[in-house]
Amino acid sequence: MIGRIIRIISNQYLVADEEGRRVACVAMGKVRRQDKPRVGDWVEYTDFGDQTGIERIRPRMNSLIRPPVANVDQALIVMSAKDPDFSCTLVDRILFLIVNASIKPVLCITKMDLVQPDDPVHGWIEDYRQSGYEVVLSGREELDENLAGVLRGKVTVLTGQSGVGKSSLLNKLNPEFQLQTQEISKALGRGKHTTRHVELHEVAGGWVADTPGFSSLDFSRMTPTELAQSVPDFAPYLGRCRFRDCIHQNEPGCAIKQAVEDRQVSRIRYADYLDCLTLVQGRKEKY
Repeated sequence: MIGRIIRIISNQYLVADEEGRRVACVAMGKVRRQDKPRVGDWVEYTDFGDQTGIERIRPRMNSLIRPPVANVDQALIVMSAKDPDFSCTLVDRILFLIVNASIKPVLCITKMDLVQPDDPVHGWIEDYRQSGYEVVLSGREELDENLAGVLRGKVTVLTGQSGVGKSSLLNKLNPEFQLQTQEISKALGRGKHTTRHVELHEVAGGWVADTPGFSSLDFSRMTPTELAQSVPDFAPYLGRCRFRDCIHQNEPGCAIKQAVEDRQVSRIRYADYLDCLTLVQGRKEKY
């Protein structure tokens, strides 16, 4: 039998089969000798007397370490317009890491009801949309009707700062289940983690992993070439520079820099790329 792991607690695995039934499983010895099973894994399992055992993990499309989820179709980068304030730099760093993991990024901006019409966040939203990114918006009383369509039929990981409203977003989409939510700590100026384990939830016809806020933004294992390939804005211009080993920093004849000058590539994204390039070149972790 074949199913997808949707929850792991200790050595107990909850698997959803292709008919939607839930099956409690344990991992057989030969599976434990493989890479550790992760939420999102497609597995083969068999009944053995009074228990059901996972016998094999099927090959993964992709896999994340933090959060430990496999076979992810897209990542919903959830950021608030206010409290905490929106940050293009933070969005882009998460975005580059997501694309590097071969996962499609989708940007969701919450708390739009807290910003005025002349707030700079509206210009940043337009910059992302003009660059080809999918952006959905959410406020206290309204939710972009496109979000349900974005999630349908996909495995989605939610990522972003604590306190931006990830759990509240899921509660709006699916009022049947209530994830524990918590008001932002005024003393700390940021939210506290409320999610205790990774689990796939059925939301809007798809599967969503609600995970704690990112624990680190680590560019230490990425090369400059890999970083450039992780910026979707650069894709049409890669391979068109004068020098094959161009890293789009100070080299003459750089197609990326020319595209920035011609306003074909976002100046914001390019500036954030240069900041991340410094991290890559310095082989430092950024927390």
